[in-house]
Amino acid sequence: MTIHAETPWRTLSPRTLLAHCAWLGAPLGSFGLTLLATGGHPGARAWSTLGAVTAVFLVITAAGLVTYRRTRYRVTPDALELHTGLFTRRVRSVPLHRIRNVDLTANPVQRVLGLAVLRAGTGGGTRSAELSLEALTRPAAERLRVELLARAGAVDAEDPVLSTADPRWLRYAPLTFWIFGGVFAAVGAIWRVLDGVGIKPWRIGFVLHAFEEFGKSILWLTIPLALLVIVALGAVGAMALYAENWWKYRLEWTDAATLRVRRGMFTTRSVSIERARLRGVVLREPMLLRAGGGASVRAVAGGLGNREENRKRSVILPPAPKSEAERVCMHVLGQQGGRMGGQQGGQTGQMGQTEMSLTAHPRAALRRRFVRGLLWAVAPVTVALAVLGALLTPVLLYCAAAYAVLATPVVHALARDAYRSLGHALRGNWLVIRSGTFQRETVTLDRSSVLAWTFTDTPFSRRAGVVTATAAVAAGEDGYRIRDMAATEAAGFADAAVPGMLREFLDI
Repeated sequence: MTIHAETPWRTLSPRTLLAHCAWLGAPLGSFGLTLLATGGHPGARAWSTLGAVTAVFLVITAAGLVTYRRTRYRVTPDALELHTGLFTRRVRSVPLHRIRNVDLTANPVQRVLGLAVLRAGTGGGTRSAELSLEALTRPAAERLRVELLARAGAVDAEDPVLSTADPRWLRYAPLTFWIFGGVFAAVGAIWRVLDGVGIKPWRIGFVLHAFEEFGKSILWLTIPLALLVIVALGAVGAMALYAENWWKYRLEWTDAATLRVRRGMFTTRSVSIERARLRGVVLREPMLLRAGGGASVRAVAGGLGNREENRKRSVILPPAPKSEAERVCMHVLGQQGGRMGGQQGGQTGQMGQTEMSLTAHPRAALRRRFVRGLLWAVAPVTVALAVLGALLTPVLLYCAAAYAVLATPVVHALARDAYRSLGHALRGNWLVIRSGTFQRETVTLDRSSVLAWTFTDTPFSRRAGVVTATAAVAAGEDGYRIRDMAATEAAGFADAAVPGMLREFLDI
């Protein structure tokens, strides 16, 4: 390691100690709820919990003080160095040329204290590939971020701001999973908190009364009303979550080498994507969002951590109008120079036309989707109802027949939609892949980023004359599938996408 005695060491902000006390909110809030629920006379369990919280607070505060006093960092001309530890000293040094992204985050407590957490990643998929400084003052974190991402010869982008938040996009928030899942997640979290402090939620007066009245009511009326209430609460919650996540959203090129996403209301986030690590984009259209004319965009990029972290940090556009999503895709790809340059000036204008120009897949792909729908969605329920009807009551036999009659057309419609979504094409420097019905995705990849091709089939797919080709990419999901394409065309298409890679396996 090169020693740079002339480079001064820097320390974290002393306000970090106050930020470490934020965890007290949850246990103290639970204790307060216990006081309210017990009329100010909590039991021995609540007092023992409070004593344990106090002991943990003292230990964590002491550890935080030691961490603050023994943590220091500096930026030398070659590396970012971090020294930590009391009894066991730990020294980490990350070469500046290996840093692929520098992200800033701040939870509500840190924002109130004017702090931010800086994470510098080297592009690996493990925690050891990331160096974290928790926490710096916001101005110091911003200056350090600029310092780490500085590149020799970097110039400003011609059109740095690609997209900003629009309040009208809130209408797309309810068209996501959280309109239903968010309600049950919130109820489950409250249930666990109450149960954790010794309160039995089903014994609370108004809860017990609500269940009793529900059972005595006309179910054909109360069940739809209950579903309506769930949808309404889910819509409000989804919009609140959307606003918190994407408040003051801004997508911009900080320079010609770095794409940055900034967002967040209570917890602010700033994710940087190095241009050299950008391999393409994914236009995502879940079924409800697609029905509402919306879409979101993810970047196909390396250096964003493991797969789960990549999925969270690669979103560069929240649910928004599809026209805005296509425009963002065009500009993100159009800004690429060097390796991803060349023909994109003429190719980005074709991004919005991919639906009309993709190569269709064989009709066997439609048949396979319809058969799978029958086997997985129609047959199990129908057989179960029929068996129960034969054993218990003939009424269930009629239910089985009704379900089969009603579900089969729905499955056929979904299979046709999934088939229409299938497609692939080559557009200049880009490989375009589309598939999915509940979660339709259009992937646009730089062809030079494809590292390998994998062809997968089964006895059933071989009989149908189709094969699934997977393009392996060192970014995003690591591989993107072209599902059920014609087996006779798969190898030729893959060779055309990446010339020479499969030449030895082709009959010439």
